Amino acid sequence: MAAGPDDRIRGRGAQSSAVPQRFGLAERLVDDDWRDAMEALDGPPGKLRTTVIEERPKTIVTFNQSPDVPFDRSINAYRGCEHGCVYCFARPTHAYHDLSPGLDFETRLFAKANSAELLRSTLSKRGYRPAPIAMGTNTDPYQPIERRYRITRDILRLCLETLHPVTITTKSDRVLDDLDLLAELARRDLVAVSLSVTTFDPRLSGLLEPRAAAPAKRLAAIGRLSEEGIPVHCSVSPIIPAVTDEFMEDIVARAAEAGARSAGWIPLRLPHEVAPLFREWLDVHFPDRKDKVMNIVRDMRGGRDNDPGFFTRFRPQGVWADLFRRRFALALKRAGLDKPKFALDTTSFRKPGPEGQLSLI
Repeated sequence: MAAGPDDRIRGRGAQSSAVPQRFGLAERLVDDDWRDAMEALDGPPGKLRTTVIEERPKTIVTFNQSPDVPFDRSINAYRGCEHGCVYCFARPTHAYHDLSPGLDFETRLFAKANSAELLRSTLSKRGYRPAPIAMGTNTDPYQPIERRYRITRDILRLCLETLHPVTITTKSDRVLDDLDLLAELARRDLVAVSLSVTTFDPRLSGLLEPRAAAPAKRLAAIGRLSEEGIPVHCSVSPIIPAVTDEFMEDIVARAAEAGARSAGWIPLRLPHEVAPLFREWLDVHFPDRKDKVMNIVRDMRGGRDNDPGFFTRFRPQGVWADLFRRRFALALKRAGLDKPKFALDTTSFRKPGPEGQLSLI
């Protein structure tokens, strides 16, 4: 059931836990009479808690041939993301587990505890050819549970052992927990980090991405990474028309001052169940501009909430898209930033040893 202005779920991005109908799952409906009776007996429902299930998949590296992304392989050590960004395009992946892309995606998480072991097996295969492994493509590798599981750190240790290139995308200053490994990788041209910044308004950030690091902390992380000689990119994403686009120029300027070497932008994407979740979020937090926001989104997506097509899904069209594109290009010029140009070393790779001894540091 959708939350209204007086029934909002605080501290989470999604406002409901509807199960998608794409896979023929039974629809979940909250019976208000039953809920009222339960609250009369037991009091109001307790605070939503995050749960983590450890899983042991058979593979960890996902290979792709997409023409829209600059990498052909990726690792996602977690399923779901506690950051709770309401706009996250990865939310529909939870539907494959008969879970809600809404609240389940940010409260019922999975940790792939054997990720480093699986990666070691992949890198050891005969015929394996190195290319940068992208981390943070579906869920954030530095979401809060990384402090407990340290799966991302284990993967980085293996990348350093084997001199394998890796890229990281995150919304968290927890990336600084691995500054020692990242600095060592950077000295060998084996790593690049992208920090995603959506807004500098802490209240708005708290509504959009309630459990991600505060924008100021992300900006500080850009500065710290730069000081250590780690190539760092600022991703202004997503650009949400009439909600976050006003911060575009300021983010670029301040990221450049902090030491970012490049910046880019990604327009809002609303695949599958993300569209109704985002509309629900607008109903709760910005009902006065819901129609304006969605009208602009549809204008950029050929009259639809989302354009899933190859070659066009990351390239919005129309007057509004052209305006954002020109504004961003001008902001880059003023800040003296370029488009991403990180050439990582793929020639030094060596297959991992059986014991996994990290002898470089």
